[in-house]
Amino acid sequence: MQSITQQEITDYVAANIQVFHQKRLDSLQKLKLLNIVKRKNPYLFKAKDINTAQDFVTFILNAHLSSQEETIFGGFLEELAIFICSQVYGGQKSAAEGIDLEFEKDSIRYIVSIKSGPNWGNSSQVAKLRDNFKKAKRILGTNRSLTNVVAINGCCYGKDQKPDKGDYLKLCGQKFWEFISGDANLYTDIIEPLGHQAKEKNEQFMREYAKVVNKFTAEFIGKYCDAEGNMLWEEIVKFNSADTIS
Repeated sequence: MQSITQQEITDYVAANIQVFHQKRLDSLQKLKLLNIVKRKNPYLFKAKDINTAQDFVTFILNAHLSSQEETIFGGFLEELAIFICSQVYGGQKSAAEGIDLEFEKDSIRYIVSIKSGPNWGNSSQVAKLRDNFKKAKRILGTNRSLTNVVAINGCCYGKDQKPDKGDYLKLCGQKFWEFISGDANLYTDIIEPLGHQAKEKNEQFMREYAKVVNKFTAEFIGKYCDAEGNMLWEEIVKFNSADTIS
């Protein structure tokens, strides 16, 4: 076991958090209004009594961006966890399907699937995770003659008071970060570096966001509002859900 310093973590985050910010900005700039309208639930927005084009655009845009950002940032946290584990335990990114990290500690080979938070999947996705763990264990046992292989579902935030899931362990938040680093305080130590240039990057993002809202609002009015400014809900629903090829 080696050690990793706060400065090493800070340097890594400073060098790599830019990727998150750039992907977030790229995702915003590449968006098409009609693609989002197709994917969001029009009945929900009618039930919320949304009656202006800008409100409609803002709601669907924010819902889309929130989902996108969670995915993009989850990828960044996964890479951060792998980096920290590589420095401390010699961990490495796994080539096995559905497995993100492999490392050895105390004569145990750990295979880790990293998720953002504890509520990451439905029953089918959890079943797939179990299957991936079984396959990885079988391959490791055959190729390396390893008998002591432990599967871990690591979650970067949150809690799970019953970590033993039978054929794998679910470690969340503090337990996960301590597991891959040996440091019980790492889960709080990493929060400060994540704010590197956050204010500047968010200001840039919000400038682009305002442009997109204005552009989408104008486009939406042209397509889904009548001459008097009323929203054409039937047309919105037809575009979203009609059984036609478009």
